[in-house]
Amino acid sequence: YYMCFTECTITTKKFKHMREHVKNSTLILILIVLFSTASAQSGKVPGVVVNYIPAHTKVYIGSPSICILPNGDYVASHDHFGPGTTEHQRALTAVYKSTNKGKSWTKISQIEGQFWSNLFVHKNELYITGTWKHHGNFIIRRSLDDGKTWSEPTDGNHGLLLEGEYHTAPMPVIYHKGRLWRAIENAKADTKAWGKRYSAMVISAPVDADLLVSSNWTATNFLPYDSTYLDGKFGGWLEGNVVVTTEGAMVDILRVATSEQGRDMAAVVQISDDGTKAVFSPETGFMDFVGGAKKFSIRYDEKSERYWTLANMVKKEFSHLPASAVRNTLVLKSSPDLKSWTVHEILIEHPDVKMHGFQYVDWQFDGRDIIYLSRTAFDDEFGGAHNFHDANYLTFNRIKRYQKLQRKTLQTE
Repeated sequence: YYMCFTECTITTKKFKHMREHVKNSTLILILIVLFSTASAQSGKVPGVVVNYIPAHTKVYIGSPSICILPNGDYVASHDHFGPGTTEHQRALTAVYKSTNKGKSWTKISQIEGQFWSNLFVHKNELYITGTWKHHGNFIIRRSLDDGKTWSEPTDGNHGLLLEGEYHTAPMPVIYHKGRLWRAIENAKADTKAWGKRYSAMVISAPVDADLLVSSNWTATNFLPYDSTYLDGKFGGWLEGNVVVTTEGAMVDILRVATSEQGRDMAAVVQISDDGTKAVFSPETGFMDFVGGAKKFSIRYDEKSERYWTLANMVKKEFSHLPASAVRNTLVLKSSPDLKSWTVHEILIEHPDVKMHGFQYVDWQFDGRDIIYLSRTAFDDEFGGAHNFHDANYLTFNRIKRYQKLQRKTLQTE
């Protein structure tokens, strides 16, 4: 029994059975200590736990976002998804703050009617953009007290930017040529099928405009799903990421779904300088991209003169699986030109692919380091996550002196 308790999680049945055979109070005390240790399995989770929701609640952690306030504090957010939530009616997003560089976190607010969202700071004010529910209106909110309270997107003058059905994730808002840019997807289509309903598009606004006024935003045309792409193996594109190329052009780089097992790809959509036109060439616009079948964010670093991202790599032993279902290995990679990418280091991995995932990572440069949040599916005292996708943890990690990792090379695309 002692070996069972030290090697396994104690079940209620085992504990009762053991109690019937144990009379010695000293041994009972030992067993209580062991039970407490087993109950603290969450301490094995890689990184600092920002929030934890057990899988039996049928509420899962989604859409991690992190940003750095002007005073150096960190703000993080995540939404709730799953059958135990109101994601399809009026979604819920929780907001957290750290005043000690991510060592500990405190919940500071809860936003009703916020989903698939990212945090960003503009002119020393905190904003959050996303939808108000699963495939809902696209909205923006502003906080004047570092995330404790938020504006309400009641109409086109107060944060209701686009009415209809939209899809996104915590994607970057970037500055370029006097405008702020963000990629989203129009989800209104004849089909409700995942992937096929998503059309790529980008919105932008002048940096000096009131971001809560919808008329200040310009949208491109949207590019719908095309079944002929990738020789009929195209499953859709989503979670676009606006990036400025080395030539100074704006592009939208999207996650790509494909029916080809184990293959990670991304798509590059060209965006006009005035933000009104999106163009895609299926002959030249697709590229092999480690982590491309899952959500990723690309940011440019002026210090290293490279683009960086954190992504989920498919190792050879899992290449027989759909790439979108492999999220147990998180890597850091970079590129000088958005075309040739180098995987520098495995940051976190777990040998099990079915119940473990380090995914939907959002991250920021913080001096010499990179800080990041992960939607993490991992073990706990209740049997772990529902599956690799339905995460039970929001975790924080730090990559120290990321530029030194440029010398490390695991794989070149």
